[in-house]
Amino acid sequence: MKLQPLDDRIVVRSSEPEETTVSGLVIPDTAKEKPQSGKVEAIGDEVKSLKVGDKILFDRYSGSKINIDNVEYLIVKEEDVLGVLS
Repeated sequence: MKLQPLDDRIVVRSSEPEETTVSGLVIPDTAKEKPQSGKVEAIGDEVKSLKVGDKILFDRYSGSKINIDNVEYLIVKEEDVLGVLS
């Protein structure tokens, strides 16, 4: 990872797959109301409860999207993390 987040920020690679209905219709992001999940790629110095590689749930509208080497990442604050998936 070329990016080192500051303070309590976390770099997450989103892992939400595109969803389709039984008939093959794609459900747009705007119609979904659930939290997103992703894998922690990098953490800031003040992050205490997470480590790189953790799979987390975070609020749908939190963070800032960035693009590094054609891969989309999200930078979120530690307080926006809803939980860790096991």
